[in-house]
Amino acid sequence: MSRRSAADQLIRQIADSVPAPPLTVRFGSDVAPVRSTPPALARRFYQICVTMVADSLADAQLKPLQIAAMAYLNRKNGEPGIDQNALAARLGVDRSHVTLLVEELVERGLIERRLNAADRRVRLLHLTSKGEKLFAQVLPANVAASNRILEPLTPHERKLFVDMLLRVIAANGAHARPGAGRRNARSKVRGPKE
Repeated sequence: MSRRSAADQLIRQIADSVPAPPLTVRFGSDVAPVRSTPPALARRFYQICVTMVADSLADAQLKPLQIAAMAYLNRKNGEPGIDQNALAARLGVDRSHVTLLVEELVERGLIERRLNAADRRVRLLHLTSKGEKLFAQVLPANVAASNRILEPLTPHERKLFVDMLLRVIAANGAHARPGAGRRNARSKVRGPKE
């Protein structure tokens, strides 16, 4: 037996003797158990993020998706002048949902729709001065909430975590479809009705 195959066999024996981690992770009485699979962990992490961000926005009576839209539209580091379809894509929501979201923000005087000179059917979205002011006002609390989410990690781990999330998203972006998993899967080939 060659050295290489003996080493490979030893590695397999060690790997086979190490018990697999439990699928359900239990944290203690104040945290509900969670499955240690990417979808279950992503869902729990999303719940934590949304709750902590929502708490930071409560005084301004804003929802997490509303502040996300405002972040994309602010003049300082956003993309003012994108249309509703582009906003829906960036937020990862259905176009019909972003229509309602934009309408809520328009009614509050935080967003305005402007005609696109190149295509008069399209409305471009901009924060109003009131929207810019409110965004600037709530941003420190929003950033603090984001920092609290990653507080258990060291600064180096935070950077690695965000970098890893970006790599996973970049590699799997084609699977990020609004509404995926909430509806019944449709067959690609429809047979005759019976």
